[in-house]
Amino acid sequence: MTAASDMTVNERLAARGLFEDWELAVRGSDRATMVLLLRRIGIPNAPRVADIVLADPAFYGFGEA
Repeated sequence: MTAASDMTVNERLAARGLFEDWELAVRGSDRATMVLLLRRIGIPNAPRVADIVLADPAFYGFGEA
């Protein structure tokens, strides 16, 4: 089993069954849900990570949010 620290954010979300919720939150620009999900998977500084993804969702594979 891979340690969480060796996984990408998307891998962590998928491992916890949260990727679909994450995708919906990103596409809907739902920052609060994004932060909640990031905290649930142990991402430090979740608000900043959410802001970075929302600044350019296409870069992270979400096309138009």
